[in-house]
Amino acid sequence: MNRDKPGVRRAVFTPVDTLARVDAVVRRLGDAIDLGLLADGEQLPGETDLAAQFGVSTVTLREALMALRQQGLVITRRGRGGGSFVTVPDGPAEDRLRARLSDWSTEELRDLADHWAAVSGAAARLAAQRTDPEDLRQLRRSLGELAEAEGTAARSRILGRIHVELAAAAQSPRLTREEVTFRTELGALLRLVLGEDECLKDLADRHRAVISAVHDGAGERARALAEQCVQTSMARLIELRLGSADGERGPCPKEGSHESQSPSRKSRSGSS
Repeated sequence: MNRDKPGVRRAVFTPVDTLARVDAVVRRLGDAIDLGLLADGEQLPGETDLAAQFGVSTVTLREALMALRQQGLVITRRGRGGGSFVTVPDGPAEDRLRARLSDWSTEELRDLADHWAAVSGAAARLAAQRTDPEDLRQLRRSLGELAEAEGTAARSRILGRIHVELAAAAQSPRLTREEVTFRTELGALLRLVLGEDECLKDLADRHRAVISAVHDGAGERARALAEQCVQTSMARLIELRLGSADGERGPCPKEGSHESQSPSRKSRSGSS
């Protein structure tokens, strides 16, 4: 069992704060299923409890469950012992994730990248100021596990854990909660990036540089490097969302910013 799984699972069922509440619930639960945070065959909380945890109406919750059933991610059984149960469909997870990525607009991805980069950068800067070098052992172990992990689901869980541990090293409960939320909201989609060996190595090297800066107490350097880690991952997701004319993947972005994908330089037609 993942060491951080209880905290992440709690974040799965926190209230959603978007106007498209049905889509938000579908994304949250779908990503949690693809990440393995919700196991195949696991029973979800009852509709009333689940709606309350998400902060939505039971009507909204039922619409979301209907969408999940149509995607083959949930089955509902009636009668005694019934309820809604997780079901992991057969077929490549990457195909499901690419379909889910298409539900995000590039504007949403850019906005999320800016928010996540700000949180991760602040956490890294504070960690450099507040944590003792010997307290970074767990972060270094997690980084080693990332390089050795097999499968995109495992890699995504470990990458998320690194960000959560960095926020914890900043001794900021709020930043830690934010990182947990980002993991539940975005972790599954990052599997599309982490399946590429070149990108995995690049991200591992970048995170290693962040930890070294934190160890040295170099707060501003740690902040800048942490922001670049996020922007590099998100730039790749945006590239995948936009797609290429021939359908082939391009190389992993080398820059730490997604400026090259900004609305002023790209057609907004890809954000619909």
